Amino acid sequence: MPGFAPFQPGAGHGPAQVSLRPAAPGDVEAVQEIQRRAGRPAHPDAYRRAVENPDRCVLVAQCPSQAGDPIIVGWAQTYHHTAVVDAAPTGHYLGGVTVDPSWRRQGVALALTAARVQWVADRADEVFYVVNPRNLASIELHRRWYFEEVMRSSRLTGIEFSGGVGILMRASLAEQVPRR
Repeated sequence: MPGFAPFQPGAGHGPAQVSLRPAAPGDVEAVQEIQRRAGRPAHPDAYRRAVENPDRCVLVAQCPSQAGDPIIVGWAQTYHHTAVVDAAPTGHYLGGVTVDPSWRRQGVALALTAARVQWVADRADEVFYVVNPRNLASIELHRRWYFEEVMRSSRLTGIEFSGGVGILMRASLAEQVPRR
């Protein structure tokens, strides 16, 4: 399915040397290119606003290129949902995580998710995310933080789901130790 990583348990290529840093406005072009290569829509103006918003965590993942220079291979964000627009509760949410297809299964999404969960844990006792039920790779990735299904709906946090339904997932952050 375009846009989602294929669900391939145990198909990892081994961990990459991943370093994370806060995204900067100059990273928007690289983020757009990652979105394009992953078959996902790009929203450069929204990325610029997110990077400049102190209530959000926007990260880029870098790995060394063959020449040894750092290249951006993935990115992810959080958002603070403060206005009730549908059945989804207010709170901190993990937004999308996108990894360049050639860098998948190397620990990039895991590193980005761990850092975002920690960022939220420094601010709140719980974290949410919404996911298409067909995105099995994302659901499996988030299991290590004990995310549990809260509800299903055709619209969550203002997002209309392709296929007609999305899942709201929640994890308590009190004294949590992620699964391996």
